[in-house]
Amino acid sequence: MDEATHSEGIRALLDWYNQRKPRSIDLVGDYAGQELFLVEGDSLLLECFSNSKLDFGYGLQVLHATYAVEHYLQNLVRRKCNFHLTFVEEHRELCIPVDAPAEHREKYLLARAAIIRHLHQFLPETHPSLQLLLFASIRGAEFERYLSSTGVYFVVCHDGARPARAMAADADRSHHQSTGPVHELEKLAFRGMIWWFIHHGYNVALVNGLEWRDSKVITMIVEGTRDAPITPELLDQGYDEAQGALSSRSIAPTGIIEILGQLHLSDSAAEKQPNGTVANGHVHEPETAGVPELNGLLDRIATSLGSDHALLTERVCLTIVTLAQILSDEPGAVSLAAVVLLQLVLTSHVPLSSRRVEAVVVSSEHGGEPDLTLFLRRFVTVSGILMSSSAWEQATERRVLPCDVADLIDGRLLKMVWYTGNGRVVADQLPTPIREDFHTLADTLGMICGLPLRVDEASGNTHLLRPWVSDRRPTPTPHMSVLPFSNPVFDEHLARIKLATDSSSAENPGVPAKIHREVTHWHNAKRPLEKKKQLPPGVAEKTQKRALRSNQFYMAEMSAYAASLTNSAGKSLEPEIITVARGKKAQQSSAKDRKEDKKATSNGPKGGPNAGKKSILADIAAQRESKDSETAGRLFNRVWLNARQLLDGAADPRSRYLKTEKYLEELPDSKRVVLEAEIRVYMLQALVEIWVQACKEGKRAEGYGTAALLWDSLRNLVLLKDGLTPAIAAYVEKISSLLQLPVPKPATIGTAREPSFKFTIPALTPPTGSVALPPQEFQLLHAGPYMDRNVDSAPDPRVHFEPDRWQRRVLDEIDANRSVFVVAPTSAGKTFISFYAMEQILRADDNGVLVYVAPTKALVNQIAAEIQGRFKKNYEHGGKSVWAIHTRDHKVNNPLGCQILVTVPHVLQIMLLAPINATTWSTRVKRIIFDEIHEIGQAEDGVVWEQLLLLAPCPIIALSATVGNPEQFSSWMESTQKSLNYDLTMITHASRYSDLRKFTYIPPTRFVFKGLPDRSAFTRLGLDDTPGFSFVHPISSLVNTSRGMPDDLTLEARDCLSLWKAMVKHQREGYGVPEALDPAKALPHIIKKVEVTNWEKQLKALIRVWMADPKSPFEEIRATLTTPKAIPEDLLISRGTATDVAEGEAERLDPSNLEATTLPMLARLHARDALPAILFNYDRTRCENVCQALLSQLKSSEEQWKATSPKWKAMVKGWETWKKANEKMKFKKPAKTSSKKGGADAEGGVSKADQAKDNASEEQNPYESFNPDAPSDLFSFADKRKLQTSELSQYFWQLERKGVWPWLLEALTRGIGVHHAGMNRKYRQVVEILFRKGYLRVVIATGTLALGINMPCATVVFSGDSLFLTALNFRQAAGRAGRRGFDLLGNVVFQGITHEKVCRLLSSRLPDLNGHFPITTTLVLRLFMLLRESDNSAFATRSINSLLSQPRLYLGGESFRDQVLHHLRFSIEYLRRQGLLSAKGTPQNFAGCVTHLYYTENSSFAFHALLKEGYFHDLCAGFDANEANEARVLETLMIVMSHLFGRRPCRQADQEYLALVKQSSSVVFLPELPSKAATVLRKHNRETLECFSTYVKTFADEHLKEEERELPLTGHRVGGKMKRGDHEAFSSLPATTTRSAFVALSGHGDVFDSVSDLCDTARQGIFLEKAIIPHLDVYPDEASAPLNAYLYDFYKHGDVTQLSKANGIGRGDVWFVLNDFSLVLATIIASLQVFMKLSAGTDLDMLDVIGDGDVAENAQDDAIAEADEKSSVSSVATTTSLAYASSNTSVASTKKSNTTSTGTGRRAKVVDDWETAASLEAKEDDAQSARNSSRAEASARSNKHTLGLDGEEIWTGTDERGLLQVLKAFQKLRAEFDVKFKKMWA
Repeated sequence: MDEATHSEGIRALLDWYNQRKPRSIDLVGDYAGQELFLVEGDSLLLECFSNSKLDFGYGLQVLHATYAVEHYLQNLVRRKCNFHLTFVEEHRELCIPVDAPAEHREKYLLARAAIIRHLHQFLPETHPSLQLLLFASIRGAEFERYLSSTGVYFVVCHDGARPARAMAADADRSHHQSTGPVHELEKLAFRGMIWWFIHHGYNVALVNGLEWRDSKVITMIVEGTRDAPITPELLDQGYDEAQGALSSRSIAPTGIIEILGQLHLSDSAAEKQPNGTVANGHVHEPETAGVPELNGLLDRIATSLGSDHALLTERVCLTIVTLAQILSDEPGAVSLAAVVLLQLVLTSHVPLSSRRVEAVVVSSEHGGEPDLTLFLRRFVTVSGILMSSSAWEQATERRVLPCDVADLIDGRLLKMVWYTGNGRVVADQLPTPIREDFHTLADTLGMICGLPLRVDEASGNTHLLRPWVSDRRPTPTPHMSVLPFSNPVFDEHLARIKLATDSSSAENPGVPAKIHREVTHWHNAKRPLEKKKQLPPGVAEKTQKRALRSNQFYMAEMSAYAASLTNSAGKSLEPEIITVARGKKAQQSSAKDRKEDKKATSNGPKGGPNAGKKSILADIAAQRESKDSETAGRLFNRVWLNARQLLDGAADPRSRYLKTEKYLEELPDSKRVVLEAEIRVYMLQALVEIWVQACKEGKRAEGYGTAALLWDSLRNLVLLKDGLTPAIAAYVEKISSLLQLPVPKPATIGTAREPSFKFTIPALTPPTGSVALPPQEFQLLHAGPYMDRNVDSAPDPRVHFEPDRWQRRVLDEIDANRSVFVVAPTSAGKTFISFYAMEQILRADDNGVLVYVAPTKALVNQIAAEIQGRFKKNYEHGGKSVWAIHTRDHKVNNPLGCQILVTVPHVLQIMLLAPINATTWSTRVKRIIFDEIHEIGQAEDGVVWEQLLLLAPCPIIALSATVGNPEQFSSWMESTQKSLNYDLTMITHASRYSDLRKFTYIPPTRFVFKGLPDRSAFTRLGLDDTPGFSFVHPISSLVNTSRGMPDDLTLEARDCLSLWKAMVKHQREGYGVPEALDPAKALPHIIKKVEVTNWEKQLKALIRVWMADPKSPFEEIRATLTTPKAIPEDLLISRGTATDVAEGEAERLDPSNLEATTLPMLARLHARDALPAILFNYDRTRCENVCQALLSQLKSSEEQWKATSPKWKAMVKGWETWKKANEKMKFKKPAKTSSKKGGADAEGGVSKADQAKDNASEEQNPYESFNPDAPSDLFSFADKRKLQTSELSQYFWQLERKGVWPWLLEALTRGIGVHHAGMNRKYRQVVEILFRKGYLRVVIATGTLALGINMPCATVVFSGDSLFLTALNFRQAAGRAGRRGFDLLGNVVFQGITHEKVCRLLSSRLPDLNGHFPITTTLVLRLFMLLRESDNSAFATRSINSLLSQPRLYLGGESFRDQVLHHLRFSIEYLRRQGLLSAKGTPQNFAGCVTHLYYTENSSFAFHALLKEGYFHDLCAGFDANEANEARVLETLMIVMSHLFGRRPCRQADQEYLALVKQSSSVVFLPELPSKAATVLRKHNRETLECFSTYVKTFADEHLKEEERELPLTGHRVGGKMKRGDHEAFSSLPATTTRSAFVALSGHGDVFDSVSDLCDTARQGIFLEKAIIPHLDVYPDEASAPLNAYLYDFYKHGDVTQLSKANGIGRGDVWFVLNDFSLVLATIIASLQVFMKLSAGTDLDMLDVIGDGDVAENAQDDAIAEADEKSSVSSVATTTSLAYASSNTSVASTKKSNTTSTGTGRRAKVVDDWETAASLEAKEDDAQSARNSSRAEASARSNKHTLGLDGEEIWTGTDERGLLQVLKAFQKLRAEFDVKFKKMWA
């Protein structure tokens, strides 16, 4: 089927798939977690059968094929994947590799049947959760029922693409061997399958190209899209045609009746039964077809063998029946049948290691091969049909035969026996056990078929053996000796490893040994000996001023940021001054001491000198205080009187309540003590009025929210410690009696005092005014959010609140200097833990250091700001600070001079491994806090987290809300900490402080926006009864009962009540609800949250039991709790009525269009007072699109409203009149006002401050705040009351200087922000500040706000589905809603997400933390640098011992220590052979360059190989000879660098996709490496392979003594127990020691082709992780798919659009990947300069090397800091005016104008000076480096020795050209790359 013959449907299918843009993702950690997914069986078989190591053509290795499949599945299981395996009969042909000859087709189908049968038999025993399922078709009802019942998340299958090697092989074939049409059919069938799954809502993960990386599974995910341009009907047509063509290619299967009929054993009735149809994985004939006949055959075989004979197994029976059928048709093939039987007996007796035999080829003069080949083909066909039949399954199950069909036939062994015995079986040459079993089987077969099997006796004539020719080629033996190595620290660990040492090569003669004494390095122990060049006085002073100004600017920013933060009570942070006891006697006091000190102080003196006098003075002071208190009370009452007069004028009780509540919140503590009780009564009366009105109007149900608030108000009143008078207590009792609300008795009642206002009692009788519900039911149903949430809370002097019991345990652990692991949900109260530990460090002394490790820069900035807001401290000596920030691109304060360092994992790792810190800073670290510790499970940085946990030199605090396996993870951390002599305690807390209520959103059919609606949600919590929002009960999400209930599935109070009612409703015999669960019995009269939690546990325990029982009423309960799907509103008008809508004005909405449906949703949330909200969408571009759509809709609607609204026009006219009158008033003198001393007026004794505060609440002239250019409140979500205009203007001025897009600023004016990692750093910070202040009420964000950021909101919206919307990310993001101290209840809304996905998110379990293999080769080199450059410091030694002696989370504990040590030893061997390490462990040569590039491992080693071998020298020779040569060198260099760094594999290249790529300016597929570079890298890979092959060999020789017999997944044992040499039936090759014996069945020995071959086929018991072996696969011979050319393409065309469109790089990711490459270039340049002594610095200076994207952003900050000093109020005012004026400009035009802007002032200077470093201080150093470079180059040209900065000769390698030309080429490459990069983000 070529392209010309493609139908429209086929072309549509191919085009559809070509338009997909698969993205690479970690299948487990970042996507699936513990979700159930489906592995399509024939896709898996195709991937395994396509393995070049599998011998199917000659050898028919069924057992090797089974091993390959089990090995693949075991890799999934080991990574804790949760999956099912399905085989579909209509896909059976898809398992056959397209390059397989037609005559081998039946072999693959036989292997398929054997593997299915084998797994079906053994998986239920070993892996019961891994189900194997068989279906006829994926489009059948049975399969669809399976999908819907199991809740499969996604599907893993093949896409039919072929690796480059296979395509190249096709090209080499002759025309008649072409597999083109076959491949086309297979490809179309796979693409159609992918379309079907995606069309039904399932994403597809590609099995081809899948990579195992540590505990990760990296593969491509193919997603569906909402705007597919091709109609589904056309795609369905293409799939039908492809599947039909594939089916027509298949040979119709022979029925079981036909086979058995040839045996002449079936009766006439059986023979007449028709053949059945294909279904359920079998040829389905009538249910009893063939069963009686097979039963009879098996009975006869059992009788012949003996029912208890070891030979009575399934494969023996299958072989005998198959041979009997063949012999009944070909009686002359008896000798061939006998050979098959002998092969069968041999496989039962000889071990696997003896079955590695050579492939033999018959000499041309001898015949016989065709007969054997034809016989084998017949055997394969018949046995495959038999085994696939349902009759065989029934017959074997009846006899319960042991299943061993996985080893049905060994083709290589069979042929060896055949040729060895000259086509006959020579019985007397066989060992007795084998001979006896052979005779037994031969007799049985003869009895079945009625033919005697001739067994020839040997005559001793060895010439009877058939001559054969071996195909074995001599192969080299792996190098078995290692270079000598000895180091005192490492020797202690490596002593147990015994290796042969090659003493003849103490040093590698091919590598010049230059001792690594790098001047600047991550791991250098001390500063360089030379002094840094001093700057001229004027330049130095100017540099210092700039640095000081920049630091002051950052500090001012941080202070502003801190001012927006709040504590757990919602109050602003107040810094605490920290003091340290100083002097000789000063000692660190523990928290226990502080407790006792405070108690002693509160108790006062009990005796001593002058005790009587002191007592008298104390009495006088007390009397004075009492008198002052009375006076103050009178004054405060006057203040309250004045305030109440204003509050009485409120329009309605609701307004009065809200204003009074705000008044109470703002009262200082001194006034609150006196007035709070009466103020709360005043508020209570307003609520009573509202409730009474609801009762009178018959709206009791609608008023239950008010009743709940009333109950909470009454309860809070009686719990007051001060001001509760008898009158208030009596009033509370009357109201509670009227409403019949349960209220506790007052704890204390104060003295009687006349209230300042009359307490009114409504004129209602209790029945009329009561809530009319039982107390428990009312509280559970309506008052859950108001319940007391304390969990055994108690006062504690260590903190400023009453901590719960679990929080006090944490404090105790910290006080005891122990490590602690805290798992508690968001809002539970973990925040205080970190700050308590910080305070301890600060109070102890001035030297101790606490390091706070955060996963994101956003969280780093927030924590630092919070520290700034909480702590102040004065230091005796300069250079010290409380805190510092240190990230790769951002540094505030001195990281080495602070006491609290806030950083990210990579930077802390660098600092701990820096030799310069080993004897100074690292020893001062007293505690490390790991926030969001679950990030250890991430694919990218998780290994760094794990290394830090192993390196930690002190106790740790690990915090997380989302750990799937806390006990296991805690156990590992406990063992690691114990090895460091620290105890670790895990403390868990399961309950959130505020509950989350979940809803799905259904948009209206039509929508008209006429402004935001009025808020009308007083006392109504949640979004219940809001049109468009449907409540989701957590229990209703448990669709797939097989997954059980996740431990963190929580129910709020009303959820528990509804669950209990549903359980009672559907209970039946055997499934009753205990009476003890009745809330009236299970709960007290007044309920607390902790009591609901206990009741919830009991309910969930019972429902879990019912879930596991299919006969229980669980499904009825779930159906009862499932809210019916909401019917969308026909028309939603945001404001006004239908009469206000013109014809055609209503816009019809697409429910899947987020840009269209977000505004109507936000309008509803606004009306319900459910803002502020964070909208999470995990696509950065989509976040921006939604924001732009909202901005456009608000602006256009406002413009239309202003043009037609009489009210607006009147307002503008009135404002203009007021403005003119106000201007005239400026010329009049103001009237004089009188004042009196003392600050109080004569009338009421109220201070001026109180008067000002009271007056502030009065209504101001509306025109004073009116701005006609500002957005109207009707069309803006901004709360302008929360922010002064001047403050907003200052932010705008700074953001404009930063080049932030104008449309983003305009969106801010309307209360909308965007937050993702691609946004400007300052803009993100401003968004966070404005949101916390309450000005912004809508933020659209990716996951950047999900990790610990303090962004409390009322509602979290998951806006649209995404691959990254996983169980983990859902819990992290949802936790932003209902934060402690802000909301009683949080709303979680799902917008544009299917109901199935919603249920999955709620019911999913969190992924387990699996860890990584932490000992990488780069880390080993860095450890040697740490050790040597710190002079073997104690810290360095301890770090090495810690890393090498502790258990590994990934590997499973101490049992793998030997493997880790072997891996370490051969990492050292690799470093030795690469010339990076001396025999004594001294780093040398380019070790510094490799470690500088540590974050690019293994690319860094490939780069080193090219550098070491002189490739770059040769390429760059004469680099600047002329422009043409320079351009050639740079392009080649860019191709090479694109192969080494930022590697992104494409999907396996298909011809039609290549044609699609040609239409783009991007080449997409990276051109192949230049041949010389490829040769060097292949040589490097071979050296690496030799080194690690030796590792495997030595480990196996030392630790693996037993034969390998068990299959990796099922553990099924195969092979015999006979020892090698005990049989003479055939000659075998030497047994393998490193390669798996299963793989060796195909003839392979211990010589490996590649690192991949080594890792994939090493025997069991050997740990090999391909990702950590320093090699780089070279395309096309070592890699299956080409690399994406995005870096090379960008270098060529600089077009970001093409990178997104053709190369498939997400628009939001472009900046990051390009900046990463810029960082690589900068690191290489800096490393070469240092190596050549052209620049100097310290070990940590390399942290200042950053990508040019970060350079420019930092430079912008410096420019703003400089301009900030010169800015004036007038400029700010101008900015404000411009900001509002910009609302008249379209989004598109403002964005366009911004992209052409170049900035002014310092920013322009940065652009002009693009190639310089970010630090101003480094400019002179760069200039000096250039001068040194020129001087060195001139000297080299004149053949003179050149000296570097320290007087040493510059290293030139083996030629005089040296590295100078290489350095210049890289500098030029970076300059050209960064010029294009600059244009991208300028």
